[in-house]
Amino acid sequence: MQPLPELTAFLEGLPEPHILFDANYRILAANAAYRRQFSPQRSVIGRHCYEVSHHFAVPCDQAGESCPLAQSRQSGQRERVLHLHHTPKGEEYVNIELSPLPGEDGQPAFYVEKMEPLRVAQGQPSSQGLIGRSTAFQRMLGLVARVAPSQASVLLLGESGTGKELVARAVHEASPRAGKALVAVDCSSLPETLFESELFGHERGAFTGASTAKAGLIEAASGGTLFLDEVGDIPLPMQVKLLRLLETGTYRRVGSTELRRADIRVVAATHRDLEQMVADGSFREDLYYRLCTFPIALPPLRERGGDIALLAPALLERVTAPRRLRLSSAALKVLEAQPYPGNVRELRNLLERTALLCDSDQIEVEHVQEAIATGRRPARTPRPADAVAAPTDLRSIEREALRSLVAAHTGSRAELAARLGISERSLYRRLKALQLG
Repeated sequence: MQPLPELTAFLEGLPEPHILFDANYRILAANAAYRRQFSPQRSVIGRHCYEVSHHFAVPCDQAGESCPLAQSRQSGQRERVLHLHHTPKGEEYVNIELSPLPGEDGQPAFYVEKMEPLRVAQGQPSSQGLIGRSTAFQRMLGLVARVAPSQASVLLLGESGTGKELVARAVHEASPRAGKALVAVDCSSLPETLFESELFGHERGAFTGASTAKAGLIEAASGGTLFLDEVGDIPLPMQVKLLRLLETGTYRRVGSTELRRADIRVVAATHRDLEQMVADGSFREDLYYRLCTFPIALPPLRERGGDIALLAPALLERVTAPRRLRLSSAALKVLEAQPYPGNVRELRNLLERTALLCDSDQIEVEHVQEAIATGRRPARTPRPADAVAAPTDLRSIEREALRSLVAAHTGSRAELAARLGISERSLYRRLKALQLG
């Protein structure tokens, strides 16, 4: 069955990339925007969508990917997914919106697929933006793609170093507010006495030292996005005023009675357990629900299997430019074996330290190992109570350890010496010195 010429002509005039395909995944039409952006050199007509987009030999759902066509068949409705597509620029994340078109019998006969590249993330090493292709990363990115076009408040949750500011920027840049400012507020660094003035601004003479009027960060973010980083550190008195801003969209400068209207979208982030803070009474429950319209959990690096191979070269380029350094495959394996409690930030620091220890143009295993050893925390100095409880006589420690071994050993002294990695004569001398022989 061939589509109506009117449908093909309609798709051709759309500004966004669209393709039309049948129930067998065969592409029947691709509009000018698609040809220009995704296939400038080769026609895709007659080819299968999964072959063109993913280089798969079978449909996406048979190759471990989500398939919007399969989902649409099941639901009978429009479906949206985030896919990693092959493009002339390499692999890129693309928002897919698939709509079924019914035939004469009322059953879907054709499918229209609209494609919008998500330019804030890459599935390959890149000098900027979010990088990853693990399942956990793609799940998080899919939520970003869904919420970004809306006006909903977003709450980013995750451990320190997982890249919350980068995700906040991704939400902003994929939103209709991308042409305006993204203003970040580090809530943990502002003392309570300055918080209100920095956020809302102040009038001249509002307090000692206020010699001129000053616009606040809310005004700086007008038309754009206000990013409240470490929102769990906001003092309780300020939480009330922030709640009023979110509920009414209005605020007053310090020292002013004039009511101002805020045109902002709020993205907040924290590594704290806000639900526990609400239970403890250190965070307002009503503010929590205002901020948590759309929560997004950022996965720690240990849950992003395979992403270090993409992140390491990209981060290395960022911290060493204009110097060009390569990672040997063995060095990369050492990097991949680390636990990274500090997440991506820790990986970045480790790579910068490694680069400083490398004089050649390729990082080897020994450079990474030296950087790891250099970055280890110093051993904890025992507290006085620990020092009293701990044995201070090394000779008595050695005696007790050797006494236990001798008592447990049932073989000959020669076998015990071999077990300890010393000669039999050395064992006899040690036993005699420790009065055990």
